[in-house]
Amino acid sequence: MLPSIFGEDLFDEFFGRDFWNMQAPLYGRRARNIMKADVRETEGSYELDVDLPGFKKDEVNVSLENGYLTISAQKGIDKRGENEKGRYIRQERYVGQCSRSFYVGTEVQESDIHARFEDGILRLSIPKKEEKQLPGRRVIAIE
Repeated sequence: MLPSIFGEDLFDEFFGRDFWNMQAPLYGRRARNIMKADVRETEGSYELDVDLPGFKKDEVNVSLENGYLTISAQKGIDKRGENEKGRYIRQERYVGQCSRSFYVGTEVQESDIHARFEDGILRLSIPKKEEKQLPGRRVIAIE
């Protein structure tokens, strides 16, 4: 077991992405906890709740293209070492972006989707559309 400082592995921090001159992902090792979603089915719609902690409404974008609903968020942090309140000893927040897509079908239009962002949760309401029925199975006789 390796020693841990500030809840992170000591060697991961020293030999991390910055050591190898690679860009760190948004929120570092905690990135897997970003954009977790709950999908509920109601009688007339699908309700989607997406966790976006630490983001503001203007940092979140929702788009619909070719039947895919894409939610993206981009965060910018001032990376200067000092500010008017002092010098940073440790800074764990990152600059970056994250996104997630859901297939909602080609029948859904942008005007049908209702979105609300409050308390770090993006809430989307996507109406149910009738699926086009494909023709049933037909047997072709082989001569």
